Amino acid sequence: MPSELFSPLPLRSGQVLRNRIVKAAMEENMAGDGQLPDQGLLSLYRRWASGGTGLLITGNVMVHAEALTGPGGVVLDERAPLEPFTAWARAGKSGGGAIWMQINHPGRQIQADMPGVVWGPSDVAVSLGKHSSRFGRPLAMTAEQIEATVTRYAVTARRAEEAGFDGVEIHAAHGYLLSQFLSPLVNKRTDAWGGSLENRARMLLDIVRAVRVTVSPSFAVAVKLNSADFQRGGFDADDARQVIEMLAPLGVDLVELSGGSYESPAMSGRPADSRTRAREAYFLDLARDLVKSSPLPLMLTGGITRRETAEKVLESGVAIIGMGTALAVTPDLPDRWRDGREADHQLRPVTWSDKALASAAGMAQVRHQMRRIARDRRITPNTHPAVALICEQRRQRRALRGYRAWLSTTRGTAGG
Repeated sequence: MPSELFSPLPLRSGQVLRNRIVKAAMEENMAGDGQLPDQGLLSLYRRWASGGTGLLITGNVMVHAEALTGPGGVVLDERAPLEPFTAWARAGKSGGGAIWMQINHPGRQIQADMPGVVWGPSDVAVSLGKHSSRFGRPLAMTAEQIEATVTRYAVTARRAEEAGFDGVEIHAAHGYLLSQFLSPLVNKRTDAWGGSLENRARMLLDIVRAVRVTVSPSFAVAVKLNSADFQRGGFDADDARQVIEMLAPLGVDLVELSGGSYESPAMSGRPADSRTRAREAYFLDLARDLVKSSPLPLMLTGGITRRETAEKVLESGVAIIGMGTALAVTPDLPDRWRDGREADHQLRPVTWSDKALASAAGMAQVRHQMRRIARDRRITPNTHPAVALICEQRRQRRALRGYRAWLSTTRGTAGG
């Protein structure tokens, strides 16, 4: 029978997605020399492009060379050469779908051994118990640094369009900088960027405005937003509803709903708040409530692995379903669904009681599979999470040496 999963979706920008299945952003941490996309990333995206998705959203691309979520992060700023990004866009569109670049600033969620800057709305550090020392101590941003960061987002969006991407997704979830500004637990400012929700949302709204006037009307602009932070007293579903209403007049095409942060990794099914349990479509209950009042199309990501679940999400009124881990294990899953088949494998579950360590191991498992896809090797879903984590840590150490050398020779290490 015909399925809405495979029906086109027209967007406000005039773009039309060929179906409702999106490869959601996953942080690949696979940058080559100069923090640029290389052949490994291109091969990975060609494989995904051939698998039947309507849209690919890249892992987060950094707008500030001195602020990376990890040493293998890709940077697109004013000084980055454009040709590697043009090749990335071509690879992502090679199967007939669209590709958007997710753009991001990590804020305070930066490892303590990374060079560069650690910024936040306030000087509130990441709290992970015994793992807290893994992250740097943030400095509260000045008004000038906030304004410069707004400009950086607009520059990255403009250059993404010049490279041939079809849109950008502004990352305001998962505890990164814009999510930090939205959170009353992290944002303790008493100026125009703190206090009320309107003030806490100011930086996100300023970025959306700056991006929208910088790119062409047909270039898509989306926002990734937490449906909730899953921390008591933090950003919640009612806050999300109000922010979506604030975004609606600004030319946003859609809002992707996710949830959690490093402190409460609900996006991996491991929230610190025990009121939410891990299952398929982690955030569907919250999305059902938000879709009732949302003036914008919503995309839901988190834990979707089966067609039955995807159909259930669309029946709730959500316009698009996003998948991450499922496509790292089965890159052609949309085509399989179209043929009435499901995935053959799922990743080995991580059952560790330490939520922070379990989340890191889960991400390491996913990156392990992405690297295998990039090298055209078979998927190994039973890789032990401890093995994946150890291998990831080794790669991170090598990448850190390269990033330090690149930053000191080409960008300088001052944090202006």
